Amino acid sequence: MAGDSYAGPTAKQDGDHNTQHNHFHSAPPARAAWPHQVGVLPPRAGCFQDRAEAARLQQMLAGGGTTVVGPARPVLPGGVLAGLGGVGKTQLAADYVRTTWSAGELDVLVWVTAGTRTAVVALYAQAATEVLGIAVEDPDEAAARFLAWLEPKPEPRPCRWLVVLDGIADPVDLGGLWPPASPHGRTLATTRRRDAALFTPGRQRIEVGEFTPAEATDYLNTALATDERTEPPADIAALAQDLGCLPLALSQAAAYMIDAGTSCAAYRTLLADRAQSLARLSPEVLPDGQSRTMAAAWSLSVEYADRLRPAGLARPMLQLASYLDPNGIPADVLTCSPALSYLAAHRTPTSPGAAQEQKVSADDAHGALRALHRLSLLHAPARTGEPGDSSAAVRVHQMVQRATRDMLTPSRHEQAAHAAADSLTAAWPDPERDTDLIQALRACTTALTACVETALHQPDAHSVLFRAGNSLGTSGQVAAAIAHFQQLAGTTRHHLGPDHPDTLTARYNLARWRGEAGDVAGAAAATADLLADRERVQGPDHPDTLATRSSLADWRGEAGDAAGAAAAFADLLEHMVRVLGPDHPETLTARNNLASWRGHAGDAAGAAAAFADLLADRVRVLGPDHPDTLTTRSNLAHWRGEAGDVAGAAAATADLLELTVRVLGPDHPDTLTTRSSLAS
Repeated sequence: MAGDSYAGPTAKQDGDHNTQHNHFHSAPPARAAWPHQVGVLPPRAGCFQDRAEAARLQQMLAGGGTTVVGPARPVLPGGVLAGLGGVGKTQLAADYVRTTWSAGELDVLVWVTAGTRTAVVALYAQAATEVLGIAVEDPDEAAARFLAWLEPKPEPRPCRWLVVLDGIADPVDLGGLWPPASPHGRTLATTRRRDAALFTPGRQRIEVGEFTPAEATDYLNTALATDERTEPPADIAALAQDLGCLPLALSQAAAYMIDAGTSCAAYRTLLADRAQSLARLSPEVLPDGQSRTMAAAWSLSVEYADRLRPAGLARPMLQLASYLDPNGIPADVLTCSPALSYLAAHRTPTSPGAAQEQKVSADDAHGALRALHRLSLLHAPARTGEPGDSSAAVRVHQMVQRATRDMLTPSRHEQAAHAAADSLTAAWPDPERDTDLIQALRACTTALTACVETALHQPDAHSVLFRAGNSLGTSGQVAAAIAHFQQLAGTTRHHLGPDHPDTLTARYNLARWRGEAGDVAGAAAATADLLADRERVQGPDHPDTLATRSSLADWRGEAGDAAGAAAAFADLLEHMVRVLGPDHPETLTARNNLASWRGHAGDAAGAAAAFADLLADRVRVLGPDHPDTLTTRSNLAHWRGEAGDVAGAAAATADLLELTVRVLGPDHPDTLTTRSSLAS
């Protein structure tokens, strides 16, 4: 046998009790000549796109760019491509390898599919055999010898090596297996993880995101051109946006359209249909050697995140986040009481038969967000700031959201949707001072409604739908508020029926904002129609019916009929005293409105007298510091002045100023308005 050595005689002598054995030793494997590659690079994607990240990677790992680790040890920097699964990290790494290899800058290339520690050790052992020419039965020993060989040494011709660790699933697997820092070798890793252990001063991170819109549209055009197809540019751009410019989603959508003969517009219709799952919108044969569909692309990452502390909360947290605005979810929404209740109720058991912990704290919720962040499933801020801090926004890719929702049963789907709506309501501040926060809450409500319109109307229309519309109006976006309540009136009528209280309330708000927009006559007519329906459905004494009568009286006054408004409020006041009682807050409000319209109708003295009586009752019922009491003082001062009692108006305004400074503070808008009135 060629290469074997003969170990001695083979014959056994008669009577000889010592046995002779044959020994055959394999010759050491030959050392591979340089340049040499160990491991298999993934094939280049069919429609590979040049990206800005590729240039950054080339610059970071350029031969001339050194860093220093330890005293006077210049080394080539290592790099880690980190990001969500499906953004193309492996393709970027392979492109860098091919470019560097073609330029003759490498002597030894080792490409490791680094999903497990066993896989890394096995590939290192293979490299030891091929590059060092050694045959060691123990893979761990062989791997250790290969890593020792990579350590920089004074040599006449040092080896220029590159080790690529592709797809690190768990940083623990790389313990003791990272190649050493070297002035001649480089290490490049790809991973979905963001754990601190992966990044050191000698290991720089490049966050890999989605394609830019231009890259995404170019990809789709190029991919469809392989089937000799062209699509309208507007449809291409819209589909790229629908898919969040995610390379994985774009490639599978293009393959599906080619296989099914479907246009971009038709695919967008399928994608918008919430009854269609992502699994049904994926091609039967995946492109570019991909192993997972969009529906399953992130399932392993979710499993890893769910094991991180606090165990079992990452999955339900991602479910909750999957219903809200992908571009920014206020962290308070995901850590408030309704969110914590959902996390506790749906915590993933840490082991079969294990009892779920019923209590989840806000710190636990923050921990779940950071666990998802570590797996690149979303972006969570390192510090969430104080409650209401609008900078503490959570971002999650829309395709991750879609895949997460697809995994839920219909029952869980409704539970998660209602938990998200309850969380938005709980996190909504009053008054609305932080405009960025309020805008984010409205965007989250819009995203939630797009996902689960039906669920938000079962059993009734959720209060967040009304809160979002009124928030638009109070922020000055009156036209948007009108459009919102036109839509809401239609959906409540469709889901709940024309006589449902929520349908009537949507009509009430629609009329209100039409009036605020200047269409006072239209608001009055719509409110009159609504009043007739409320009296028929809810009865004349129902609080909503009384509120509608009050609104109708106000719109009549705003339309120019101040005397008619005063008469309507006089009739309404009698009704409210009988139904609600003389000291009910709504009764006191009706007295306020009656006095005001009496003044506008020309009876300034009567208005002043009515406000004086009302002030005494509001102080008695609500207290001297209540906002309604302060408003009554302001109105009393105003109508005293209108009645000719300028000195009395000034004295009343001075008293009011002292109260507003004490109760509201010197810089409150109402305080400043009172100062202006006193000066006048």
